[in-house]
Amino acid sequence: MNKINTIHSRFVPLQEENVDTDQIIPARFLKATTRDGFGKNLFRDWRYHNDNELEPKQDFILNDASYSGQILVAGKNFGCGSSREHAAWAIKDYGFLVVVSSFFADIFKNNALNNGLLPIKVSEAFLASIFALDKEATLSVSLENQTITIDATGAVETFEINAYKKTCLLNGYDDIDYLISNKAAIENFEKNRV
Repeated sequence: MNKINTIHSRFVPLQEENVDTDQIIPARFLKATTRDGFGKNLFRDWRYHNDNELEPKQDFILNDASYSGQILVAGKNFGCGSSREHAAWAIKDYGFLVVVSSFFADIFKNNALNNGLLPIKVSEAFLASIFALDKEATLSVSLENQTITIDATGAVETFEINAYKKTCLLNGYDDIDYLISNKAAIENFEKNRV
């Protein structure tokens, strides 16, 4: 996994609430056995007419070239629905490193963290402030300090993250990488155990 620490980026605003995992990545695209290639089907039914990549829906935010960035900002209750790790894979494969919302479904949040995608829960007022910004606005995220900043106004909000997952994201570790990084300490403990 890639390391995440400081991200300064424009963002893509997806103001819909209650976005479920089937909307993020429809079930008919879950046949692959690797994590690659899911980004092209992110929000597939919202992005295209009749499942045809050649007919994009012009009114969907991901089809508007004036929006870009590594941060997806979504409405409340993002990632609800079925337990689908592919949802995190699709968002990450599309190029997002961070998802911001005022509420995440627990399973989605855990799947995101396990796959190197940082979910940031903010207050509804802070989320509304982000949605009110123009297309050129940027956000700055510091995982080390656990802050997200609206660069245009200087408004800052802190966010919570599990300390173990924070360590993993800062170092680009998955669970196995984390264990390997502690190999010497584990061997020392085993050697000195009574």
